[in-house]
Amino acid sequence: RDFSGQATDIKAIAYHLQQFHTTPENDAWWGEGFTEWRNSRKAVPSFPGHYQPREPHDDIGYYDLSDVAVLRRQADMARRHGIYGFCFYHYWFHGQRLLGKPVDLLLNNADLDMPFCLCWANETWSKKWDGKDHHILMKQTFSPEDDLRFIEFLASYFRDSRYIRVNGRPLLLVYRVSKLPDPLATVSRWRSWCRDNGIGEIHLVAVCHGEVSPHVRLEEIGFDAYAAFPPHSFPCQHIPEDKGL
Repeated sequence: RDFSGQATDIKAIAYHLQQFHTTPENDAWWGEGFTEWRNSRKAVPSFPGHYQPREPHDDIGYYDLSDVAVLRRQADMARRHGIYGFCFYHYWFHGQRLLGKPVDLLLNNADLDMPFCLCWANETWSKKWDGKDHHILMKQTFSPEDDLRFIEFLASYFRDSRYIRVNGRPLLLVYRVSKLPDPLATVSRWRSWCRDNGIGEIHLVAVCHGEVSPHVRLEEIGFDAYAAFPPHSFPCQHIPEDKGL
């Protein structure tokens, strides 16, 4: 059922940001003990009555995602409010992963009943939030060899019974398809590896940016679907039946 209690077969999936726990990398880049809470606390009102900084409700408080009990509470809250599952951002930089603890807590606690999937946030990290866009923290690079390492790393998640599937196919999102040097070649490697290693077919979704959708047809990048992502522009144009994607 949806939020109003009406029957529906639509499954609402919430993006899950993992920046609410400390990591050695963030400690080094932003200062010891950094989490996204530090940024939210720095917000100031822009006009009379502007509610800033916004404080988390007592139901959740300033939570720490390295605590599996927090993930359990989030899952319970999500289910109560009609959320089907979580889509965790996957921060992968040519073999190095960052901020992976929350989804691994879910993976390693089989009794935590929350469907989940992954979205590869395949961008370079810089200090642009601090006005230092030239200061690279973690550069995103690509190679055919890394395509295979990437998909092999995801196999344990795909095989989990809670992993979200579309018509039986594990669902994987990519945040910036335009960053891939050759999307068709990358997708071909991913699909071939999954077929050869017992995963089977996968369902690939490109997150919408003006640079790809609706200007690029899905068959040109090898993906199965687009996903809208406000505030990125996603102009919805009429598509005749005979021209459908």
